[in-house]
Amino acid sequence: MVSRLLARWFAKRAPKSDSATLNLRNVYIFFSREGALFAVLLMITFIAGVNYGNNLVLGLFFYLVSVWLISFHLTFAHVSGLQVELLEVTTAEAGAAVWVTLQVRSESRQPRRQLSFSFEQAISDKAKSRKHDAQNPPNHNGETTVWLPSLTDQQIIRLPVLTDKRGQLELPRLKISSVYPLGIMRAWSYVYFARSAWVYPKPLAFDWQTHYIAADKDEMPVGAHYSQYTQGQDDFERLDSYIEGESLARISWAHVARGQGMLTKHFADPIGVEQMLDYADMPAAHHEQKLAQLAYGALILGKLGTPFQMRLPNDNAAPEAVTFGQGEAFAQACLLRLAKVP
Repeated sequence: MVSRLLARWFAKRAPKSDSATLNLRNVYIFFSREGALFAVLLMITFIAGVNYGNNLVLGLFFYLVSVWLISFHLTFAHVSGLQVELLEVTTAEAGAAVWVTLQVRSESRQPRRQLSFSFEQAISDKAKSRKHDAQNPPNHNGETTVWLPSLTDQQIIRLPVLTDKRGQLELPRLKISSVYPLGIMRAWSYVYFARSAWVYPKPLAFDWQTHYIAADKDEMPVGAHYSQYTQGQDDFERLDSYIEGESLARISWAHVARGQGMLTKHFADPIGVEQMLDYADMPAAHHEQKLAQLAYGALILGKLGTPFQMRLPNDNAAPEAVTFGQGEAFAQACLLRLAKVP
């Protein structure tokens, strides 16, 4: 209950935005775990100095208080004034990590030291059991931390956010903290980003997909046709006016003999077969499994460079989304459409 109230209070003081500047309003500071022992030491020296009237013990107490005050100021200064901007959020399949690219900037002349960046998120036990980045392993709360030993001007960092289901993913709050220089105090701040991530279904392999990979013309499925061509030697494509410098072997001498002028013959080879990935044709019985099979087909056809089209159940309301394309970039666009399917 207390943690929920604190989370709401922190969120009110830091509105959602893709860029934020840390200042007095959203930077907090308190004793670290090690600093709690230091606070106990302050109490013991003060009580002992007062009870026994020992000026040396009281002098030690005031010295430790001065160290604490200096540490308080320096730790707060290393976090306050930082500027954080969200640059990019990748898409990922369900169960994998979405990577968030951030730009961290400091306008201070003095370097900021020992800064840590991590996304705080609650993850399931299944997600915790998966393998993660070996260089930045997650802790028991599901955080993956990136450390910056020193920051002078600006730096680009990438942080993972774990996923477990398809759809829109609201980015968890970003925690920025530092315990420099003595580790007595911990200064931290939370950044809430407005942008969301999209998670597409985990690809599900199926045998029916083999009908979409035609190696030659005889294996082409019904309804598929060559739609893209490149300059070649096999199929006649068109006649164009002769341009000086072109090979004489390509001139149509029959047209020259008939007095129709010099024309150049152009040939083309087919390079792609248009395929249709239709939601209704997927062999799975459940909605999410059908989407997962469409994701598998899109990735395969994207790697092969085969032109294809993806038809989803909600495409009747947005027919402009059903277009032909090819390559991995078009496949990623199709995966984004799958992530947005209700």
